[in-house]
Amino acid sequence: MTRSELIARIAQQNPHLYHRDVERIVTTIFDEITDALCQGDRVELRGFGAFSVKHREARVGRNPRTGESVSVDAKAVPFFKTGKLLRERLNGDEE
Repeated sequence: MTRSELIARIAQQNPHLYHRDVERIVTTIFDEITDALCQGDRVELRGFGAFSVKHREARVGRNPRTGESVSVDAKAVPFFKTGKLLRERLNGDEE
């Protein structure tokens, strides 16, 4: 599902809201999650999952085409861990 599909579905389920307001709400939520992760915070949405940042150390990698050693810089990568409720729904374990 893309962002525009998400906005369209929420707008369809809430006809009392203007499409532009739904778009602003979705954008605000994503911006807040992004800002929190940039500050090193963890974002937990109960029943859905938790977003966090993992730090990868600098290392020496290998170019798969040439086999040459390449220096890979340290970096921060976003990480998502599913919540128990979501995992159970995906696996058909819901009651």
